[in-house]
Amino acid sequence: MATHEITSKEVTFSGKACEIKAYAARPEGAGARPAVIVVQEWWGLNENIKDIARRFAREGYFALAPDLYSRQGHKVAADPNSAAQLMTALKKEDGIEDLKSALQWLRGQKETAASKIGVTGYCMGGSYALLLACESNEIAASAPFYGEIPSDEKLGSLNCPLFYAYGENDGWIQRKDVDRLAATLKKLGKKGEVKVYARCQHGFFNETRKDVYAPEAAQDAWERTLRLFAENLK
Repeated sequence: MATHEITSKEVTFSGKACEIKAYAARPEGAGARPAVIVVQEWWGLNENIKDIARRFAREGYFALAPDLYSRQGHKVAADPNSAAQLMTALKKEDGIEDLKSALQWLRGQKETAASKIGVTGYCMGGSYALLLACESNEIAASAPFYGEIPSDEKLGSLNCPLFYAYGENDGWIQRKDVDRLAATLKKLGKKGEVKVYARCQHGFFNETRKDVYAPEAAQDAWERTLRLFAENLK
């Protein structure tokens, strides 16, 4: 059960292309903390993502949610058309570059300098959470929610244990790719779990979206994510 009193604030750090804004939440008190990067949905760094960062902080993690739309003026979308435009304008290599800058910033904090770092993300952020775990050997655990599945070649570079959450009725991510992820993890001997939640849609973890939110599945996925991070970060 979450017991930590927390503190949170907006932070800014240098990226290769611009100043990157982020939202940081951590348990109060001194001492080193394991860290988690929380990657936004296509909406941007909104209150839902900030709330998820606070949830991780209450569980004892230093949580950082970087704004991947910093290059686009820190925009937050309220409708799908605007969100799609923002996501499309973000090149994958730029998103990964900015996440690596977030990693570097975390390494510079006294609470996390020697800590293990995990990553999680949702929708667009799920794609980046999985990709970052293939691109960086600094990620010790990854929990992508309904994100795109990289090529098998890219998955061969996966550097850490994985928990991947997917809704059975997802209209964006194809089931065949999710099955390919499960098969590739097994074939390559990678430590990972792929969980398909029956009757759930894309975005089922987002409690601010009553049209898709699935409380029981969301709670189960949260518990599995916490278990993954506890085993590999703490």
